[in-house]
Amino acid sequence: MATTEANNRVELVFSLFDANGNGVLDPGDFELMGRRVVDAVPEAGDGAKHRMLKAFQGYWDTLRTELDADGDGQVSPEEFNAIVLDPQRFDVTVNEFAEALAAMGDPDGDGYVERPHFVALMTAIGFQRPNIEALFDAFEPVHGDRVPVVTWADGIRDYYRPEKSGIPGDHLTTSTAQ
Repeated sequence: MATTEANNRVELVFSLFDANGNGVLDPGDFELMGRRVVDAVPEAGDGAKHRMLKAFQGYWDTLRTELDADGDGQVSPEEFNAIVLDPQRFDVTVNEFAEALAAMGDPDGDGYVERPHFVALMTAIGFQRPNIEALFDAFEPVHGDRVPVVTWADGIRDYYRPEKSGIPGDHLTTSTAQ
């Protein structure tokens, strides 16, 4: 059963993925979002950028295949809510997305995501700066104000788990004083 926090996370993700603001998810949203994300860390390698764009395309392909119930080539908010109810359908997609996004934040390949890269990527997705900062701090940064790539990837995976509550990702849906 999905927690209230999980439902809030899914509603937020839908609103952010609707990058063109037309009220539904379509291929253009994922192209636009993918471009914004890869442009956020220009020093990331071409391999990481390609993987990120491919992960966004894979995310869309999975949504279209799994959730486009009426076959119109778009995913409505109602169709999208199915992600909360049956996340097993999305584990492979979410895992690749998590790994690709976390890798984008580590352009020097040292296994850590520095705060400026984290903020740039999360801002490109559309999250609010105070929430981004709260999330980064919840990951308990280590020396040099960095978080391990694996910590962020695991946090992304947790974000999509309906049974999870009280996770760092919940900072993205809470009101944070600005």
